[in-house]
Amino acid sequence: QVRVVESGGGLVQAGGSLRLSCTASGSIFKSMGWYRQAPGKQRELVATMAAGGTTTYADSVKDRFTISRDNAKNTVSLQMNGLKPEDTAVYYCTGATLVGSLNYWGQGTQVTVSS
Repeated sequence: QVRVVESGGGLVQAGGSLRLSCTASGSIFKSMGWYRQAPGKQRELVATMAAGGTTTYADSVKDRFTISRDNAKNTVSLQMNGLKPEDTAVYYCTGATLVGSLNYWGQGTQVTVSS
């Protein structure tokens, strides 16, 4: 059974930092990453990292967020610095399996940035 579990959300003031963590189990994942969904908006990519280390970032978070990954442990983290109120959203961890490229999602963790 595949499971994806996030942790680390919370409330922070603008300019502050938070670190999100995610652990996936039950499969081997070729890529892992983070998406977010703000109220009334579509879910959007934040950052992803392939098993080989290639990263992709949304333009809105470049130079502020850093994704890291431990392939052996199937964990992925997102260090978020310089947070802005517009970063407020539910953040979802996702992983794509090596076999079949199936996407699995966590339950989401709330990040709220106050101005």
